[in-house]
Amino acid sequence: MMNEDFTILGIESTCDETSAALLKGGREIIANVIYSQIEEHKKYHGVVPELASRAHAAKIASVIREALGSHKLDYVAFASGPGLPGGLMVGRVAAQTLANFKKVPIIGVNHLEGHIFACDFEGTAVKNRLQFPLVALVVSGGHTELWYVKDYGIYKVLGKTRDDAAGEAFDKVAKLLGLAYPGGPQVSKQALLGRRDAIDFPRPLLPGTWDFSFSGIKTAVSYYLRDHKQVSVPDVCASFETAMVDTLVMKTLLAARKYKVRHIAVGGGVAANTLLRERMQEAAQKQGIETHFVDRKLSSDNAAMIALAAYKKLAYAQKTGKPVKENIDIDPNMKVRSWAK
Repeated sequence: MMNEDFTILGIESTCDETSAALLKGGREIIANVIYSQIEEHKKYHGVVPELASRAHAAKIASVIREALGSHKLDYVAFASGPGLPGGLMVGRVAAQTLANFKKVPIIGVNHLEGHIFACDFEGTAVKNRLQFPLVALVVSGGHTELWYVKDYGIYKVLGKTRDDAAGEAFDKVAKLLGLAYPGGPQVSKQALLGRRDAIDFPRPLLPGTWDFSFSGIKTAVSYYLRDHKQVSVPDVCASFETAMVDTLVMKTLLAARKYKVRHIAVGGGVAANTLLRERMQEAAQKQGIETHFVDRKLSSDNAAMIALAAYKKLAYAQKTGKPVKENIDIDPNMKVRSWAK
């Protein structure tokens, strides 16, 4: 039986954060250690996979050691995909090594599930804030997806980006404007000084599909900069950010209406964006829909969300008497699949 002393150590290494976290009883984050690789990638204005792998390998042991401390351990969980192959391999090897040393079971989980489950956290406590059924928006530097979620472990992917993820588009526009990496916070900072209606950038809704496409907005910014000798960087940032947010909000609310849900969950790094939070909340409230955002501190990649995703699987197995699949084979292109009924 799972009791309040049941502990899971989660490991996250899918992209450019090396993280380990300890979750107690599916209720409380005891530790959530994150090493960010921003300095390693800053001069390239994006994540360099080989550098990311090296940084994970260099930091993973110390991050795990700091998170675990002297605590008792019952399970090791790690993000087995999707993500960069080198980072995923570092995470798996570290998880297997620790599990073998501590003589505890190991479980691999989907990184994207973690971003949605992170909405259940309030500070360091698990408050189980998600209410089902819901429409989930996973929006980060590497992923932009819409899901219909019937319950924990029961998903239907409605649509995903056909090209750039939302966070990737922010970074690329920031680079076009000569802003520092990571670009999202820099664009948002500049946008506060600009006019949101200064430039009419496109809102690609792609009628007939729930997919996203942000390369057109990015290209429109590029053409605008090419065709204008003098530009207001704040106006460009404000107009671009508004076009991105409008697209995310409109698609999500259309899906919520289509599937007749009263709850929306928004997770991932871009979920920290203030304009997105404000406009999603405002639009949802007008339709009688409640929006659950991940706490900003847990919006970027972190191991606490991985540990919680593993806990949900283990709790389901306990409830149903079905064995938990280890899923320790890494998959850089891992799809979201239901594991509950």
